[in-house]
Parts: sequence; structure tokens; C-alpha cells
Amino acid sequence: MSKERGRGMAAVNYPTGMNLGGDPTQALVHSSTTGNFVITLSSTDLGQGAKTALAQIGADALGVPVENVRIDTGDTDTGPHCMGTFASRLTHRAGNAIIDAAEEAREVLLEVAAEELEAAPEDLETDGEGNVHVSGAPDRSIAVMDAAMAAHFEQGRTISGRGIGFKEKSDVDPETGEMDPDSTEAHACMIADVEVDTETGEVTVLDIQCTYEIGQMVNPALVDGQIVGGAQMGMAHALYETTDPYYPEPKHKPGGFGEYSLPGPSETPNIDTEVLEMPSTTGPFGTKGIGEMSATPPIPAIVNAINDAIGVRITKVPVTPEDVLRALEEKEASSDEDDSATKQEA
Repeated sequence: MSKERGRGMAAVNYPTGMNLGGDPTQALVHSSTTGNFVITLSSTDLGQGAKTALAQIGADALGVPVENVRIDTGDTDTGPHCMGTFASRLTHRAGNAIIDAAEEAREVLLEVAAEELEAAPEDLETDGEGNVHVSGAPDRSIAVMDAAMAAHFEQGRTISGRGIGFKEKSDVDPETGEMDPDSTEAHACMIADVEVDTETGEVTVLDIQCTYEIGQMVNPALVDGQIVGGAQMGMAHALYETTDPYYPEPKHKPGGFGEYSLPGPSETPNIDTEVLEMPSTTGPFGTKGIGEMSATPPIPAIVNAINDAIGVRITKVPVTPEDVLRALEEKEASSDEDDSATKQEA
């Protein structure tokens, strides 16, 4: 018995959004009296950092510091409509909605500032640092906070905006089968190196190398977290996770996380990532979805690496030590049969 090494590769393309009966997400933006902006959504941050990325998109569209933007995800009873956080759609749909709403609010902001500065709105611009000034004359400026105060207490105006990110339903062409089911597609390629202990059946993932093409990144740190976290999740699907280990036989089902195998820090391999930025024509500032796709390529890449290591193609997941040992036993039995047949022919 020995430890055998193998390498596997997988490539995926992954859609952003789904072809539902129309796929909308709405956003509302309004300014407080002190010039901070609240973006109201019914979209849910599941821990992936959506609030941070969406605040960055809103700040860029408004032309104010990101510290001056708050994301209020509210609830589905009181917030504007959102189809949900799924299909890697949230940044794309909510981002587009926020840009629309922010542009409407920014237009009002410039009108208010124009009256205070005695200038034309079209001659004004925001500097991204909390000020509005006359183009080419930065000394003629007003703080966004002062403009918001003037709007509320002097001009009697509301600095606010409404927006929607929308993908209309695409029906199938009955003649050609053609349709447009998603908004954009991201791509990834991954190589995994593994070591297989042929005595115990244990698989160790040694190294993961991956390249992702996900459009323009909004927040590189969050993207890296998604990719690395997705690689760990993919490892779990490939080697550990199962609620029904002997399906359809119902025995030995885990009753809690104490009996449910997951990879921990000691099982996490070296993970190297490379991101290619090829902006989408439909996403906010060129973004595409990254969420769910990051857990997809590790599964086939790791399984292909196991197949390469032991010379047997396993076609189920998770690939448990028992699966590896059974595959090796079948391979050995098949080899013995071939040898016996060869001797008989001779």
C-alpha cells in the first residue's frame, strides 16, 4: 500500500440571476438631515458582505464617501420588493436598483446645491468626499450635509430616489429553443492536487489553484473571501458532507453537527486565486455574480484528481474512504480476472 498523488481540473460557467416571471429588485434612497444617505432594500445579507458592496455601489453613484451610506435591509413587509438572495443575483440586481435610485436622489441634491450656490445644476459635480462644487471651480462649493440641511429646513425638499434592477422573463422560442435565461455569466477554472492513502482510503487535498472571471470587482477582499470559502465548501461536498450516507437505506443519518463531517482548518489546503476583470455590460459598474459558483468547481476538480491518483473513475460524492477502498478492490479484482483470462488464452 502507498500514498498516490493525482491532479484534476474543472471549468465552469455560472449564470447571474434566473429566468423567473420577471426578476426584479427595488431600492429606495433618501438623505437624512445631516447628509447621510439611507438605502432601503428587502434584500438579505447572508454574511457574504452584501451590505458593504452595495454601500460602495451607492456611494459611487451618489458621489459621497462610503462612510456616509447606510444599507437598511428592513423586511419584506415594509421594504421595497426583492425576489431574494439566490442565483448569485443580489449584487447585480440590487446594485442596478441602487444606481437608478441614487441617480434620482443625486439629481435633487444638485438642484438643491445649485440654488444655494447660485449656479446651474448641470455645472455642479460631487467630489466623493462629501462636497458639491462648481465644475472647474472647487472653491465654489457646499458640503453635502449643508445641502441636505438646506433641503429640509429652507427649501422644503426631499433628497430621495427610487430604482429597480429588472430582468424581464424570456420565453422559449418554440421553433429554435432559443431563450435568454440569465443576465450575464461568470467563469472559472480550477486545478486540485490530492494525495490518496491506498491503505486507509483517506484523501488529502494538497493544493488548489483557481482563476475566476467575474466581471468588475466591487470589493476585492470580499471576492477573495467568497473564493476561499467556496473552495472549502466544495471540498466538503466532494469528500465529507452527506445526510444520507447509505441512501436509500435510512441508517446512520447524522443527528447533529457533532456527527456531521466537515473540513476544519487542518484540512484546508493551500489555495491560490487569480481574478480576471472583464466587465459585464449589464451589471452595476460591470459586476457579475460570484457567490454560489465558488463552491462548484472544487467538486469535479477534486474528484478528477482522485480518479487520476488511483486510476479508477468514481462517479459519486462525497468520495469517502470506503468509496476509495471499494474502488481499489474492484480495480484489483478486475485486474486479477484479466490476468487469469490472459493466462488461459496463452
